[in-house]
Amino acid sequence: MHLTGWVALQAPAILPIDVTAVVAVIMGLLVVLIPIAGLTLRFAIKPVAEALARMRDSTTTNETVQLLERRITLLEQEGAGVMELRQEVKQLREAVEFELQLEAGKQREAP
Repeated sequence: MHLTGWVALQAPAILPIDVTAVVAVIMGLLVVLIPIAGLTLRFAIKPVAEALARMRDSTTTNETVQLLERRITLLEQEGAGVMELRQEVKQLREAVEFELQLEAGKQREAP
């Protein structure tokens, strides 16, 4: 069976490989590429780490704002209580003054 116009393909010949040379080249490349990969990762991860830190700070800020709002609310409630106490003291003062006037009137009438 002979085909005209077709070229017969042959498998390439296997060349002997020097394993020591291949390992040396790979190790030499890794010595250069590992630090480059480390620097690249450092610069790539830095913005992500900063964003996470800012996000943590913002949640802390939100918690701080909520805590301050609660403290202000409690202070306002305490201020309202103080106003009530002032009103009661004023009423007591007026009652004491009234009773003192009554006693002074009784002492004038008693001679």
